[in-house]
Amino acid sequence: MTKHRKKILLIATGGTIASGYTEKGLAPRIDAEDLLSYVEEHREFCRVDVLQPFSLDSTNIYGKHWLELADIIEKNYGVYDGFVICHGTDTMAFTAAALSYLVQNSRKPIVVTGSQKPINLPVTDARTNLLDSLRFASEEKAHGVNIVFGGKVIAGTRAKKERSKSYNAFSSINYPSVAVIQDGRIVFYIDDKEKVAGDVRFFHELNDRVLLLKLIPGMDGSVLNRLFPYYDGVIIEAFGVGGFPEYGEEPFYQEIRRWSDAGKIVMLATQVTHEGSDMEVYRVGKTIKEDFHLMEAYDMTLEATVTKTMWAMAQTGSAEEFRRLFYGTVNHDLLLTPV
Repeated sequence: MTKHRKKILLIATGGTIASGYTEKGLAPRIDAEDLLSYVEEHREFCRVDVLQPFSLDSTNIYGKHWLELADIIEKNYGVYDGFVICHGTDTMAFTAAALSYLVQNSRKPIVVTGSQKPINLPVTDARTNLLDSLRFASEEKAHGVNIVFGGKVIAGTRAKKERSKSYNAFSSINYPSVAVIQDGRIVFYIDDKEKVAGDVRFFHELNDRVLLLKLIPGMDGSVLNRLFPYYDGVIIEAFGVGGFPEYGEEPFYQEIRRWSDAGKIVMLATQVTHEGSDMEVYRVGKTIKEDFHLMEAYDMTLEATVTKTMWAMAQTGSAEEFRRLFYGTVNHDLLLTPV
């Protein structure tokens, strides 16, 4: 039986799962080897090596760390059957989405997990989440980037943290969970490994000069003018299915013209978590979309929209090529596409 166990690389990055109490609050303190010692049951189905590239609260994780994680996976891809990344929950959905774009067509599983409480507490979700993640990474049907958390397997581009303290912190947005894990048993809802086409592809660049702007009633479009020099693209979280306000001394219409004429990316997303955008419904969205050939995120999560924009902007300077890349479905990120 031992020779059939899968070989997994556990990559520890800090987060609550590895935290301990200090005078100034929780901070990462537990190293990768110690994390593994809390789930000895993994020896029944896998062999695990550990690596710790950094130890951070996930609040401090961003683009350079995503690239580092993708590089680690690339360099070790031929050696291991699967990968498990231990990560803080606050930016976990961003990391899972980013890795979905940086590592594409992977027939091997890349699991991101963490916990709401440290692994060394008597009562914690950490041990279950870590053991479930190692189990899923050892499963023959598993592939691609997924978050494993609270008994659910969620596609890396569809996860969102919706609860700040509860163990069921993550939800799959506008898409079913890939699988559930109960009592060590994995039940797949989406079993599509055979559809993975081509070789695994690794990407090595992101353009993080992306602004996310959340509209509030009364906001003047001039805010975009002030931010214009600092960003190559902007994602605007508009109201409802997607509408831009028409008031203010410098309306959004005028500022979007400035960004578009300069060849910068302007993307529309919705502040509403479920069901996505549709700018064609109301005049306040339809007019500006048609005049500027404006792009929208449709049913994508905000985390996927942000990281896919960073990825696609880094691949090309052409607006049309950016559009093609952005509207190509990656890891179940987009169901609704422009006609």
